[in-house]
Amino acid sequence: MKSLVRAAHLALTFLTTLPLPNPGEVRSGEFARASGFYPLAGYMIGALAALTLLLGHALELPGGVSAALTLALWLTVTGMLHFDGLVDAGDALLVARSPQRRLEILADVHIGAFGLAVGVLTLLTKWSLLAALEAPWILVAVAVAARVAVLAPMNLYPAARQGSLGARSRQGWWPLALLLALPALLIPGAAITFVAALAAALLVAAFAARRLGGGLNGDVYGAIIELAEIAALIAWTALQAKSA
Repeated sequence: MKSLVRAAHLALTFLTTLPLPNPGEVRSGEFARASGFYPLAGYMIGALAALTLLLGHALELPGGVSAALTLALWLTVTGMLHFDGLVDAGDALLVARSPQRRLEILADVHIGAFGLAVGVLTLLTKWSLLAALEAPWILVAVAVAARVAVLAPMNLYPAARQGSLGARSRQGWWPLALLLALPALLIPGAAITFVAALAAALLVAAFAARRLGGGLNGDVYGAIIELAEIAALIAWTALQAKSA
């Protein structure tokens, strides 16, 4: 039981900026075990985002303002961890260089034109989808779905750099993650978000693996989560438009 609590604590402190005690030194295998609790972080992130959007609706704020506040909260509560990975991955994966050079670019802290463009387009797309969203509670399913979906490529593809944080998070307790994600499927229409998130995760991972010589790293995992969230939101929005 103590190891379960420890793994859940590590997942929340790693994936969110929630005011939790410092987990201290991370021992071998703990990041892999923590991956089983990624959905828990998704519930927290999604619930806070949904509450922010609901508050904006309750105050009758313009849709764009509510969406901007929700997006700001989303970025804050994740510490921009995934967004930073997306920007870095954009720089590396889209440049016409060798796989080895792309890995070097991933390690570069500077932002290039590709990363900037990908980051801006991602923020604009997510903002637009949030502004049009009439069911804030679906954000819980979206956040959970993306953090479950990333576990598929995380376990299907080797690590691009052995010993990295991404490599230490692989081969974790993914069956537990699936179990923890089940309650999110009770949200009406949540199934489409899980399907879309998984499809996006696998497509992005396949593209990234080809560009990096077969493996993935932590930045790519972050990009997968960001793009899986957008895919889930697009799928939900399209489904609602078709049902209207």
